[in-house]
Amino acid sequence: MVGLVVGAVAALAVAPVLRGAVVRYAVPDGEPLCTACPACGRALRALAPTGRCPGCGGRLGPWAGLVELAAVAAAVTLLWAAGPPQVPVLLWTGCLGVVLAFVDGRVRRLPDPLTLRLGLGAALLLAVAAFADGRPGVLLRCLGVALAAWALFELPAWFGLMGLGDGKLALALGALLGLYGWGTAFGALFLASATAALWGTGRALAALVRRRPVRGLELPFGPFMLLGTLLAIALAQV
Repeated sequence: MVGLVVGAVAALAVAPVLRGAVVRYAVPDGEPLCTACPACGRALRALAPTGRCPGCGGRLGPWAGLVELAAVAAAVTLLWAAGPPQVPVLLWTGCLGVVLAFVDGRVRRLPDPLTLRLGLGAALLLAVAAFADGRPGVLLRCLGVALAAWALFELPAWFGLMGLGDGKLALALGALLGLYGWGTAFGALFLASATAALWGTGRALAALVRRRPVRGLELPFGPFMLLGTLLAIALAQV
């Protein structure tokens, strides 16, 4: 319990940096990063939970408290499911995962700098976790799951059915899921698909109830991939 409380406090401490990263990277493809407030020009590195620019008070990024809530929920869930060797790689994935989820939800893209950092950091920390746990052989399974996940999402991207960033994210998440086994990886895929389907159906029904055209309901799959991974890891410990 003490560890979960410490994790929640740590998540709140790092959340301003995560919120600042969301604002910087949540720009349409081809546009420069949003490194300064559009209204007053103040540099954006970290933002308070209010989501307001410290210079002019203008609204920036997601609703107040939303990034912080996501960071705390991810940290608590992952720490509850983690053994000591897995803590660094899970928290690394959780932090970057929060940023990627909000960016993809806002602009329908998963920026290469973020997915690259996630993948490289996860690879290094997975190796540390495997050797610390006395299971270096598990890295072969991590590689196998990572390649399978990448192929599953990359091939549809070649035909324009998914974004290229989804395959890169799947590569990193697949490596992490390989630490827990193929069953957990398949569970993550099922949970990601199920939650995406429920969300899309809910949005469509809401549009129909309000008698509005059912359009603009394309779903970014990145947040659901991350949520499915989080839930699958948690359920693997039950």
